[in-house]
Amino acid sequence: MEIIHRIEQAEWHRPAGFDPGIDQFIVADTLDQERKTGMRTRFVRFAPGAATKVPFIHDYDEEVYLVEGDQNLLDKNLLQEIKQYQQGAYFVRPAGTYHGPFSSTDGCLLLEIHSYPA
Repeated sequence: MEIIHRIEQAEWHRPAGFDPGIDQFIVADTLDQERKTGMRTRFVRFAPGAATKVPFIHDYDEEVYLVEGDQNLLDKNLLQEIKQYQQGAYFVRPAGTYHGPFSSTDGCLLLEIHSYPA
């Protein structure tokens, strides 16, 4: 059965552990971090000026598409922008890849797919 989501009408929420101004909308989620199986598809949005405070590392693979806006890679002290990414950037991060912290100057929308290798 096909399901159609309207992103502008989605129910966004900020889960525990997310920094202020960063919300998610989960499309599908069978990711089981205890059993190391499944996958998750979600949209993440940063409000203008929102930022994460620490680098990320997780034990599942991650693919991220920057649908719109900008995202900045910051140094670990959050003092300096190292690199800026624009709409259309696609990131492939195998399990164990350190990434972030990130900020967004004008806000952004990300499509993320998380999965454990088969």
